[in-house]
Amino acid sequence: MFSSLRKTHPLLKIVSNVMVDLPSPSSISLWWNLGSLLGVCLVIQVVSGLFLSFHYCPSAELSFDSVVHIMQNVNLGWLLRSVHVNCGTFFFICLYIHIGRGIYYGSYMSVFTWSVGVVLFIMTMATAFLGYVLPWGQMSFWGATVITSMFSAIPYIGGGLVQWLWGGFAIGEVTLVRFYSLHFLLPFVICAVTMIHILFLHQGGSNNPLGLDSNADKIPFHPFFSVKDLMGFSSTLFFLFYLSYYWPVFLCEADNFFYANPLVTPSHIQPEWYFLFVYAILRSIPNKLGGVMALLMSIVILFFMPFMHFGKFLSNGMYPLCQIFFWVFVADFFLLTWIGARAVEAPYIFLGQVFTGVYFGFFLLLPVAHLYSDKV
Repeated sequence: MFSSLRKTHPLLKIVSNVMVDLPSPSSISLWWNLGSLLGVCLVIQVVSGLFLSFHYCPSAELSFDSVVHIMQNVNLGWLLRSVHVNCGTFFFICLYIHIGRGIYYGSYMSVFTWSVGVVLFIMTMATAFLGYVLPWGQMSFWGATVITSMFSAIPYIGGGLVQWLWGGFAIGEVTLVRFYSLHFLLPFVICAVTMIHILFLHQGGSNNPLGLDSNADKIPFHPFFSVKDLMGFSSTLFFLFYLSYYWPVFLCEADNFFYANPLVTPSHIQPEWYFLFVYAILRSIPNKLGGVMALLMSIVILFFMPFMHFGKFLSNGMYPLCQIFFWVFVADFFLLTWIGARAVEAPYIFLGQVFTGVYFGFFLLLPVAHLYSDKV
């Protein structure tokens, strides 16, 4: 009876087509679990953020105290905020692995699905940055000052753009209110764009490790892959709540436990760890405008990947040389993250420039590796 109902009821039919009867390539592995994990993290962030908004006050004078109030006076408020903060870390871990898997297996050849995914990546980074500012601690204030000041390097419109972002001539309460409004709104926009991303994915079909036609060999999503997703869900939720319960502030910056003070500059300003690789790229270019352009291109270049694939095979796993380049790229990502957390001094400046060159070199050499491997 339920089987017939889920195939006839309009709402259940949609859910069934997405989560039960969806034809999926039989060869996909656990690396294809990251998309559903990102969906879980998004739901956790939206729900926890909604409850936190009940007690948060977007005011330059009260925001820091409202966060302290949540942590100390609200029932289980410390756990709720810890889950919200740490889930952001899990979100970006899953996101980076998801993107890495797409690069390795050539999933970017599904142009529309990939392009919408990159848009989601940019929107997620913007949402995370806006959320980092809201506690209005010392690192939040100065991090926002440094990042938003980058736009002043844009010729002709830079100064006006920065003043528009700030809502005045300096970061203050108007800036905080704007950032709070955008941080609250963007997750719902991300949810809507995610639906478009899933729609394109289901129209074209999932990729697979062998890079074969996705229509060649398919099996129902449930129970073959729903079990793998449940395993990923349980593992992720376990580590998330374990970290949030026992080490709730493990990933927080120490300077952010102090009130924002415009008169005292921290000894070393840095964003959250998941922005450190682009922060290292920004700092590696001596020219301010050049640094901003390099930062933007480090993300925008992902849009061009479908047009830079000249191989006969879809998956880069079929090209040993491309595999070497890929793992060098992964190592370079971690090294850039490490450089971004270091002070702006020798030898980190030089190393940052080298690793930045390796980062962009990967995208330029990958098409060459495809052509060379096909000829050999």
